[in-house]
Amino acid sequence: MRNFTVGPVAMSQDILNIGSEQIPYFRTAEFSKLMLENEAMILRAANAPAGSRAVFLTGSGTSGMEAAVVNLFDEDDKVLVVNGGSFGARFAEICRVYGIPHEEVKLSFGKQITANDLAPFENQGFTGLLVNIHETSTGVLYDAELLSAFCRRNNLKFVVDAISSFLADPFDMSKIGADAVIVGSQKAIALPPGISAVLLSSRACEVISLRERIRCFYLNLKEALKNGERGQTPFTPAVGILLQMHKRLSGILTRGVAEEIRKAKRLAQYFRERIANFPFVVASESCSNAVTSLRVLPECKSTAFEIFEILKNEYGIFVCPNGGDLRDSVFRVGHIGELTANDYEALFSAFEDMKSSGKI
Repeated sequence: MRNFTVGPVAMSQDILNIGSEQIPYFRTAEFSKLMLENEAMILRAANAPAGSRAVFLTGSGTSGMEAAVVNLFDEDDKVLVVNGGSFGARFAEICRVYGIPHEEVKLSFGKQITANDLAPFENQGFTGLLVNIHETSTGVLYDAELLSAFCRRNNLKFVVDAISSFLADPFDMSKIGADAVIVGSQKAIALPPGISAVLLSSRACEVISLRERIRCFYLNLKEALKNGERGQTPFTPAVGILLQMHKRLSGILTRGVAEEIRKAKRLAQYFRERIANFPFVVASESCSNAVTSLRVLPECKSTAFEIFEILKNEYGIFVCPNGGDLRDSVFRVGHIGELTANDYEALFSAFEDMKSSGKI
């Protein structure tokens, strides 16, 4: 199997080896030490400002999105949501579930956000902004500095879902002044799904500490922060993944975060140069290094979803299908995880075979 999805991604053998081991008991000094090191390493990888904290939730990236929203905002807030795809829509839905007043900056498929998009929302009493900095469903990497400047001018709490961008694209929590950053284990960190980390600025930690009532139990970040001081979590975590995370973050920091990003960029560029030989076109502006979103051209003999199924069933290759209105017109190819140029050669060979047999 070759895996070109954006999560779960292909993992290295040393990470797989840890996953095959028996899971140790975790209420120990040894595990606490490892968790404190995990926190320090993930903050360092994001260049988090002094005084920041990180908490680890056992759940998918969406658990981190929900935790950030419900712990930082309530019905007295007014939140602006950047909605350019299914994950932006998910932030808006979380706000609806918790009764948090919000409005949406709605963007067309594959479009970069601009100053003109934000202009109607200047000085309108918002208290926070939520963005999936890489809208994974479309492949667009949003302009973090533009959004950061908007938040600073309007004194907004800035919440960034960097789940599919972290370690694939340059990201600097200090530079953009983010108050909460959400990452997931199954993207460029290249681990099994099951852990979401929420990185919190000192301002965000203070907001959470002062809240008298947080309307959740399992996702209560006040309790997570309190337990994290001793290197523990309030409830049983995905222990095995956290052991794998320690190994993976140690290796990334040894090699350098910049090198990890360069690897994804090289693969993305290599793929985008070669894909011009086939009846697909890059569908998004300002692409992330993590994934390329491809629109199927009219002359292609199969729909996007049919291409996904042919690759899976006939070649043992996984790419990302899209859902909804884009099911038949767009599919995505990832550039994160344990991939090499040889893997892409196998994908191009499959495309060539499909082309010669009249399937694309």
